Amino acid sequence: MEPERPHVALMVTCLVDMMRPSIGFASVKLLEEAGCRVSVPRQSCCGQPNLNGGDRDGARAMARQMIEALEGHDHVVVPSGSCAGTLIKDYPRLFEDDPEWHDRAGALAARTHEIIAFLVDVMGFSGIESRLPSRITYHDSCSSLRTLGIREQPRQLLGHVDGLELAELREPEVCCGFGGTFCVKYPEISNRMVSDKAADVAATGAELVLGGDLGCLLNLAGRLTREGHPIRARHVVEVLAGQMETPPIGGDK
Repeated sequence: MEPERPHVALMVTCLVDMMRPSIGFASVKLLEEAGCRVSVPRQSCCGQPNLNGGDRDGARAMARQMIEALEGHDHVVVPSGSCAGTLIKDYPRLFEDDPEWHDRAGALAARTHEIIAFLVDVMGFSGIESRLPSRITYHDSCSSLRTLGIREQPRQLLGHVDGLELAELREPEVCCGFGGTFCVKYPEISNRMVSDKAADVAATGAELVLGGDLGCLLNLAGRLTREGHPIRARHVVEVLAGQMETPPIGGDK
């Protein structure tokens, strides 16, 4: 008798839902290939913009909705280090003065994972057999790298893609300047940061820049295009799932 497959709730995220649904479809494909049963519960924003803007009451209201929507699953998986970090790190802190919701937030945090870390660390997944003869570079988002400690897992899975050559950035730990509301509050600083990051990407000679957070990738794709660099941007799950039919982020071919 085969063991029962873990039941995974996919938290799609607002940006993926509105801007890049192909990331959601690629996530489902990878999770199913790894042996999971996948559900996509009805969900709202995780409340991160409210929290970053100082609206803790609004963030708590959204957090309650998400906690209720995502309960009852073995794991919750998120194709974004930023949103995953909100569920894992911020939700329990939001309810420190409310024992019931603090316990529920803590239980959710304990079974929530960023998708690449989940595939490697929990499922022991080595990837789908695929080929992509291309020189790529990888952008580690601040949330994935600093909040969740994710660095080696995406590189491990990309190492199984036949023909892929990884060229590391000179300063891989430097922020791209997106930072959610940071780029709105401090546009001059953000523009300088993303310009520096785009130059670092271009210096690798890569044809493709990958990452695990759509916000960062939208920011990088926009700057690379405006500066005339022929470098495409994609979420890492699209490459790992072999779903390359969708145009690159911010591109038409």
